[in-house]
Amino acid sequence: MRILLHACCGPCATYPIEQLLLKKYEVTCYFFNPNIHGYQEYVKRYEALKAVCDNYNVKLSGFGEYNLFEWFSSVLKNIDDRCLSCYTHRIEATVKKAGELNISNFTTTLLISHKQDHEKIRAVCESSSENSGVRFFYEDFRKGWKEHWLITGKLNIYKQQYCGCLFSEKERFEKKSCHGSADIL
Repeated sequence: MRILLHACCGPCATYPIEQLLLKKYEVTCYFFNPNIHGYQEYVKRYEALKAVCDNYNVKLSGFGEYNLFEWFSSVLKNIDDRCLSCYTHRIEATVKKAGELNISNFTTTLLISHKQDHEKIRAVCESSSENSGVRFFYEDFRKGWKEHWLITGKLNIYKQQYCGCLFSEKERFEKKSCHGSADIL
């Protein structure tokens, strides 16, 4: 069985890749993240994901699909619920890519973070898979939250300091300056 794993970064991909390989999936990672600000951060996250994919002998697709203007246009239409717009933009692209690659299953590393809206992500994935011919594989990867940081440390993978978008970068550093410390993802 083949599965396309939408991956936002190397650290978040570690645990889901391990779990999918244990379930005997042939995993291909898809790096579609035009939300990542700035471009150097985008490249760092791709390189970290590439190192993770190389470690697990997993295929990687998607670098260069950095349409920042399309992403901003998407989220600015619904600025009050921009995360939902962002999830939708990236998951719909993932379902489309799965179809192009003739992969019949998909999931996302967004399901590992306690900082993301898990139920919205799941709903977007389920909705995007309807009538697409691509099945959404659901697993609550949050149970591997601590483990994924341990794996990341062992692999010496770049760990980002914010979710990715300009808004989350501002919120992360604004929180740090207001409270003296900040949580990473």
